[in-house]
Amino acid sequence: MEEQKSVGIDRILVFAILMLLGIGITMIYSASSIYAAKKYANQYYFLQNQLVCILGGLALMFITAKLNFNIYRKLAYPMLILVIISLGLIFVPGIGMRANGAQRWIRIGMLRLQPAEFAKIAIIFYLAHSLTKKSENIKSFSIGFLPHIIITGIVLAMVVIQPDLGSVVIIGAILFTLLFTAGVNKLYLFASLLAASPVIYYLIINFDYGVKRILTFLNPWQDPTGAGFQIIQSFLALGSGGLFGLGLGDGKQKLFYLPAPHTDFILSVIGEELGFIGVSFILFLFFIVVYRGFKISLEAENMFGCLLALGLTLLIGMQAVINAGVVMGLLPTKGLVLPFISYGRSAVIVSLFAMGVLLNISSRKKSW
Repeated sequence: MEEQKSVGIDRILVFAILMLLGIGITMIYSASSIYAAKKYANQYYFLQNQLVCILGGLALMFITAKLNFNIYRKLAYPMLILVIISLGLIFVPGIGMRANGAQRWIRIGMLRLQPAEFAKIAIIFYLAHSLTKKSENIKSFSIGFLPHIIITGIVLAMVVIQPDLGSVVIIGAILFTLLFTAGVNKLYLFASLLAASPVIYYLIINFDYGVKRILTFLNPWQDPTGAGFQIIQSFLALGSGGLFGLGLGDGKQKLFYLPAPHTDFILSVIGEELGFIGVSFILFLFFIVVYRGFKISLEAENMFGCLLALGLTLLIGMQAVINAGVVMGLLPTKGLVLPFISYGRSAVIVSLFAMGVLLNISSRKKSW
């Protein structure tokens, strides 16, 4: 007979998260202080903003770690509706904000939010709840497959037009992984991948920056002072760091050479200042987070907890892998931050909320 038991939260996971946050705070200051002093006359500008969000995110994490994760089944649809509304507000004059050629932010009073970050987690809650609810008919095309493709497709379309192809990749990968894990007919999944291929090709070809990123990925030295400048500077940072790095604070590429040194390319700064050892340690911490997340998913007390834990783990793990791959030139630029480490207010709050829910799932395991 299967029984559920309540145990303590996963302390190893908590340790890894806190270590990543500590490294992140340190490296955000190292990477941004000179730029912040020049632009805002305050070398602590980015550090202060990130600290406020981290403290708020940690409070949220420990609160959600105490809340029974099953309550989110009732909140899945309201969360999804709010996210769809917020994605629509991006294009409302006076509320939506544009930066670096993309319309991805909304401003409400003093708050500046990136709805795509919240869309990722809302989709995970929706899919985990809906797939669990329909588990008895999961093989059915009209019940187990089609509704999830349509609903997620609406969100993906709203993210594409921002444009934010990085978030599209994350959401799409989570969708198919959760559908596969829940037991959706594999023929439907294969057919949908084939059907999506021309759409993906169309998006790449018709979004000018998408083509440029692919070409730059293949040969960044073709345009070393233009499209290839950022990744070449990343290579220089990683290469000059060597095994042990130049020393904390002694990096040179952050001195107005490497674009976005405190956000998308903060791992390049880490590689230059802390070397191969520093980068390897960070990747090891992410491995711990992902490993513990998968373990929690396998030991969850019910199907909803299993799918929810899997989705939340993929959210963090995939972003970390893609960000590291971009920085090292293994993947085209996606515009995704490194969880817990990069500067990004919406991103760190969402990540810590996700980990709080994961920690609660870890405290409620099944026993046989």
